[in-house]
Amino acid sequence: MASLRFDGKVALVTGAGRGAGRTHALSLASRGAKVVVADRGVAIDGSGFSAAPADAVVAEIRAAGGEAVACHESVSEERGAGAMVEAALDSFGQLDVLINNAGIAGPERFEAHGADAFRRMIEVHYLGTVYVTQAAWRHFMARGGGRIVNTVSEGAMGSLPKMTAYGGAKGAVIGFTLTLAAEGPRLGISVNGFAPRVASRMSSPEVLGHVHELPPERFAPLGSLFTPELCSPAAVYLSHASCPLNGIMLVCGGGQVMRMGFQQNQGFSSPTLTAEDIAENIARIVDTAGAEEVVVGSAGRA
Repeated sequence: MASLRFDGKVALVTGAGRGAGRTHALSLASRGAKVVVADRGVAIDGSGFSAAPADAVVAEIRAAGGEAVACHESVSEERGAGAMVEAALDSFGQLDVLINNAGIAGPERFEAHGADAFRRMIEVHYLGTVYVTQAAWRHFMARGGGRIVNTVSEGAMGSLPKMTAYGGAKGAVIGFTLTLAAEGPRLGISVNGFAPRVASRMSSPEVLGHVHELPPERFAPLGSLFTPELCSPAAVYLSHASCPLNGIMLVCGGGQVMRMGFQQNQGFSSPTLTAEDIAENIARIVDTAGAEEVVVGSAGRA
């Protein structure tokens, strides 16, 4: 099939200075997009600041003949989120694609997390996604459409320990993505989710060793298997104007891509339902055989 090009399109990628965000930006630029590389260059816990990561990606894009500008604002501030969109409009006159990728990590057991840890995860992952999306949404409405790709996570599904703060915030992003997708079609806006399986600073051998309480060297081989380059294709596809999807979440990494979603079964019904009825029929209630996926905009099952 023909190459998926982005000629004449402008994309904003948050957290684009390193890891998957960097490869998203580089891939979009190599396909003709003009890119706003937004990144504050913070540590994985959100502390510090460095303009270097974003500036380096911009230099790399320009060296390859592409067009890009850097933005060093924070997604966790409404002013900063607005400045990212303004950077696209001031530099390139439009915005067509938004990939919300910025994130931080700090895995710990629930009892070791203070309120500040939960608050910070919400500020960056959830509110950061909301703030940048809201700034872009107004422009997309005026322009007649746009494409939004929000970075979600399998960590919200309870697949890993020590993820209550991170996974809870990403769960909020999942809810935001799917509910916003129900509003987008009337405006020509698509909203989809992307869950990367990628070896990055937030999933380094040291971090994974801490999460699983195993020696870090056990996870060293993952670096060569789950490269950022092998997760970006799904984000790029979801960003393209030809992609027909809306309200869909794709998991991508290690050369594999799959769909992630929610299911609902027929369960058990009784006009005089009691707790005892539930206890007696619990096997049927939790059986997912024959369950159907809950789809965006539906009142229940697909």
